[in-house]
Amino acid sequence: MTTPHRIPPGRAGRLHLRRRHATATRAADLLERKLRVLLAEHRRLLEAEEETRRAWHEELRAAGTWLSRGLQLGGEQALATAALPGRAEATVEWTTTMGAHHPARAAVAPAVRTPSEPAPGNTALARAEAAYGDALRAAAAHAVARAAARAVGEEVLTTRQRIRALRRNWLPRLEHALAAVELALEEGEREDTVRLRWAAGRRPGTGPG
Repeated sequence: MTTPHRIPPGRAGRLHLRRRHATATRAADLLERKLRVLLAEHRRLLEAEEETRRAWHEELRAAGTWLSRGLQLGGEQALATAALPGRAEATVEWTTTMGAHHPARAAVAPAVRTPSEPAPGNTALARAEAAYGDALRAAAAHAVARAAARAVGEEVLTTRQRIRALRRNWLPRLEHALAAVELALEEGEREDTVRLRWAAGRRPGTGPG
């Protein structure tokens, strides 16, 4: 930020700087309140990120277990016939938290087997199919939590930088400029007093003649 410029002369300048200082102080206070909210939300999202990561890995391990059992029962050819030709679809809802735009949730629709497509060759492969659908939904939930935590974390850093710029840079410069204007006004008032005394036939430091 630059040093305050275009300051009106005299008392108008003092009023101008006081208003700017009050505005900057309010802005810093509001940013600090925002930062407290962001920090609480960031902690919550980091916890959600870790919880969803564990859930995703657990679902993935369970699906892998059922897949191994299915392959043992039916062989690799059973996996080829059980594979779904379609694709899963995900719909992501977005939200904004204190200026941070991030995903809020994801709805996942796994690929659906049509009646004309062959069913898995054994029960284990059928359970593996369902388990991988659960793992896919868990992966989407983890991706949402991770992206949200990153977005809110970036907003935390940006807000801290703005507070630091106000508290350590802009406000001190305004205070310095205001002090200079105050000093100039005091000196001008003293000079006016001296001139008035001279005009009244008095000298500075002496009583009436």
